Amino acid sequence: MRKWLNSPEDITTELLEGLAAAFPEYINLAGSSNKLVVNSRLGSANRVTIVSLGGTGHEPALTGIVGDGCLDVAVAGDIFAAPGPQDVLEALRLADRGHGTLLVVLNHSGDMLTGDAVMRAAVKEGLHVRRVNTQEDIANAPRSNADDRRGLVGIVPLLHIAGAAAAEGRPLDEVADIAQWFADNMATVAVAASGATHPATGQLISDFNDGEMEIGAGQHGEGGGGGRSAMLSADVTSELMLKMLIADLEIGSGEKVLLLVNGSGATTLMELSIVFRRAAAVLHEKNISVSASYCGELLTVQEQVGFQMCLARMNDVTVQLWNRPCVTPFFNRPDESHR
Repeated sequence: MRKWLNSPEDITTELLEGLAAAFPEYINLAGSSNKLVVNSRLGSANRVTIVSLGGTGHEPALTGIVGDGCLDVAVAGDIFAAPGPQDVLEALRLADRGHGTLLVVLNHSGDMLTGDAVMRAAVKEGLHVRRVNTQEDIANAPRSNADDRRGLVGIVPLLHIAGAAAAEGRPLDEVADIAQWFADNMATVAVAASGATHPATGQLISDFNDGEMEIGAGQHGEGGGGGRSAMLSADVTSELMLKMLIADLEIGSGEKVLLLVNGSGATTLMELSIVFRRAAAVLHEKNISVSASYCGELLTVQEQVGFQMCLARMNDVTVQLWNRPCVTPFFNRPDESHR
């Protein structure tokens, strides 16, 4: 394993300390475990706040997308592991600015168990919290059984749209309803051509033969029922993935969408751009307007070769919120009103 690390048991602590030291104008660490990554301007926030949780090892998500117009507190678990309920409950208390808090949870077993326990505790404490789950991986369950779908990179645009709605001063129920509408109208599919290693153990999480790929691989390269195939070209791969997403969402001519291509950690921006190019061209041919877009790395899996393609139906409200400013260490949106 070729990684510059110290003691395996210190990885999460040291990466969070390094992140906070590198971006003190955006974030700081808090909580009894020191694993709450907090918007440095949270103390002066007079609005709804946004909290989410997840294991480390997927940087920049979620710890690197904390800041104005996005996530207010990211609760970090150990590598690829959900944090415990106590840390998340502490984050909800810290985030409470008197206007309520939106808790966003990716649909993975550990995260969901923590989310369930935290919501029960929040009710007992009288905290004003709404919860939205992200569950947009089309590969492992049909839309009719969406509760079994895994949460993938779609959480990042959702957090920005919800954060922008909160920044506008919208009440919690409206922020949560907008976030839920977006969650219900997004779909993601992942492709992988190599596995990743667990940085604490060096263990290979999933194994691929040379020249082999899988459309429908999960977040860590685990199978999603798509089956392995020989490597395909960028255009063919892009077209196959986009076809699956359009069919799942039943997107038609004249609609507006968000198109996002997210690298998994070892796929170059060159490759991601070529994939994005073909997907955007196909959408144009189908008279589907790309009203929001992103291409880059937002949620990674160490050195995994692959990417995720996310497509989301957009309306006037979500387009307007997407175009609101967002300032975090690794995900930023300009103030479109000044362009």
